[in-house]
Amino acid sequence: MKHKNQRYVQPQNVHDAMMTIEKLFNQYRHAPLTQELLSYHQNLIGRLQGDIYQEAVRENNAAQLAALTTMIQLMQSWTRTRMTNQPFHAKMKHFKFAAENTVQFKRHVIKNNSTSGHRSSRH
Repeated sequence: MKHKNQRYVQPQNVHDAMMTIEKLFNQYRHAPLTQELLSYHQNLIGRLQGDIYQEAVRENNAAQLAALTTMIQLMQSWTRTRMTNQPFHAKMKHFKFAAENTVQFKRHVIKNNSTSGHRSSRH
């Protein structure tokens, strides 16, 4: 039960904290760059490098530490890109860089008894 004076989200573990920061980053990644946004972004990076990183080390999960490091690098590259007035055409998905507007083709493999291997479609 939340109290009225409890304003901030309290993550339960490192993964929860990383998910929250990923969601926040994806919300503001295209926003116009202002001093307030830049300081907010630097604060999030500081939280990732500080207490969240220390908690990840304490949990001793190597995959989570690698994802956290990737996430920090992505957020730092956002700062460099936006400081040069370049658009940032990516978002964060599963704590990694995910390019926007990439075309993904569906592939349906059909195995038959021919010697030519897999067929892409049956005509």
